[in-house]
Amino acid sequence: MSFNSCNFLAHSILSQISKPARYTGGEYNSIRKNPKDVDVEFVLSMPDVYEVGQSNLGLKILYNILNQRTDTLAERVYAPWVDLEEKMRENDIPLASLESNRPLKEFDVIGFTLQYELSYTNVINMIDLAKIPMFARDRSDNDPLIVCGGPCTFNSEPLADFIDFFILGEGEEVIEEVVEKVALWKKNNKIGGRTGILEELATLKGVYVPSFYEVTYLENGQVKDIEVINNKAKKMVTKRIIQDLDKSLFPLKPIVPYIGIVHDRIMLELFRGCTRGCRFCQAGVIYRPVRERKLETLLDYANKLVENTGYEEISLISLSSADYSRLEELIDNLMENFKDQHVSTSLPSLRIDSFSIELAKRVKTVRKSGLTFAPEAGTQRMRNVINKNVTEKNLEDAARAAFESGWTSLKLYFMIGLPTETDEDVKGIADLAKNVIDIYHDVTGKRNVSITVSVSSFVPKPHTPFQWFGQNTQAETERKQALLRSLIKDRRISLNWHDAETSFLEGVFARGDRRLGKVILAAWQNGAKFDGWSEHFKFDVWLKAFENTDIDPNFYNTRSRDFDEKLPWDHLSAGANKEFLQKEYECAILESSTPDCRNGACTNCGVCQNLFLEERAINGESNA
Repeated sequence: MSFNSCNFLAHSILSQISKPARYTGGEYNSIRKNPKDVDVEFVLSMPDVYEVGQSNLGLKILYNILNQRTDTLAERVYAPWVDLEEKMRENDIPLASLESNRPLKEFDVIGFTLQYELSYTNVINMIDLAKIPMFARDRSDNDPLIVCGGPCTFNSEPLADFIDFFILGEGEEVIEEVVEKVALWKKNNKIGGRTGILEELATLKGVYVPSFYEVTYLENGQVKDIEVINNKAKKMVTKRIIQDLDKSLFPLKPIVPYIGIVHDRIMLELFRGCTRGCRFCQAGVIYRPVRERKLETLLDYANKLVENTGYEEISLISLSSADYSRLEELIDNLMENFKDQHVSTSLPSLRIDSFSIELAKRVKTVRKSGLTFAPEAGTQRMRNVINKNVTEKNLEDAARAAFESGWTSLKLYFMIGLPTETDEDVKGIADLAKNVIDIYHDVTGKRNVSITVSVSSFVPKPHTPFQWFGQNTQAETERKQALLRSLIKDRRISLNWHDAETSFLEGVFARGDRRLGKVILAAWQNGAKFDGWSEHFKFDVWLKAFENTDIDPNFYNTRSRDFDEKLPWDHLSAGANKEFLQKEYECAILESSTPDCRNGACTNCGVCQNLFLEERAINGESNA
């Protein structure tokens, strides 16, 4: 198709599908370049619908960085909803980009962000819709390179057969290094072919090329060895980090969509990393160390973002936004600067132990926002196990302060199925919710309170202290959900819970190896896609896929593992020492807490020593 071609979807097709604005492109602040003017053409994607993908901050950042380069263009594509896919397959229409409506197979690189395991079938579905060979080994020099980034890449193995290379960690710097490698390869007439460019990419820190590694297995099914079979590949692939966030490019002219999206507001990233040390939390490990943006930088960003988008809400996002060292000062400035424009400020959630009612009241002055707390567990014993260093009194004090200031509703987040959990711990969730209702009555004398209790199911994740623990079986999870439902009868408490089947599947792929690739393929061939959407999740299809490939899913998720077992992701490093993770596992068994290293002594997790100081040394800076 030419650069000036019209939209790849005829109006007759768009008129027959839901939300056609998902596919038309041309949004405010979107960027379109002529392919003849650049050396490298990138497509960025999240394997989900437009409303989800367009909300992803990481993709916004990469879109901005790549399009700032004069030698590169970056466009977008998201998963077509099932109604459009049906029309595309009926009419033999290949998947194309939003900006120029060109088929994906005409681009140099297609990049997916993997935010959750249940998007894997969408990845291969989109590859198929693009008419690109499904398996990496079958692609020619003229096919696009397919790369994945995001949190799921820290165990890339289930998708190893389908993806050319993965990027571990933060992409701002490495994405430009990838572009430079690809541009040079093209200028040199693709010397060495596809293997040649993959070898060049494998030399970059944070880049993992799965075809350059061979995995062998023991008779019991466990991983025996992960052997490097190409001398350009690294024995250990270590994540990338950005040392100074103030120096990295941030998207100050983000695309403003025509339709509502999941996060339809300004997203102001305060800092990266978290050192609270919750033992179930993968993000707390893979995004370490903590790096804050300066207050002046954030205020400048906010001014430009409001001017360039017209949004009326600024969401202050980070793993634990309330831990930003100058948060109150930031909020005061934002409220003052934008009060005449009626631009509100919101915090996604507040930690119970860092709750400030004065802070919440300031945020409320423009537009009252809801309050969300995450006790995570129902008893103090369980909170000690997971290293959630808050107490029931912290929650009581926070709830009381909120109710005294006029709030009449709270959201509480919990998990069930955590290691060592008993029925008493599950009962504690109901007891806490009832206690919050009693506090409201005590403060106001009224009963018009609304408490939402959201309960997710624990999934053991790689690179966490709980990576060795087995997940609860589906039956056990459902039993605990039923127990909790039987304990919460008060109509003022709304109880939400995650589907046990999807949590079960997430657990399989979270700790899986590359043998699961054939399961993903088998499930997709029988109709699995949009597995994160309840109306499209087909658990029976997945069970049949496991059966037909002779793979037992319980081997991956419900089985606990010994410290001496080789894990499928042992060659992929988030920077934390395995010794630290094992020590934290043992502390969990002992119900012992580990303090936040930002407020006390170093816990010797290894991230700063292995990554942060290493980056400083590379840049010729002092480690002091």
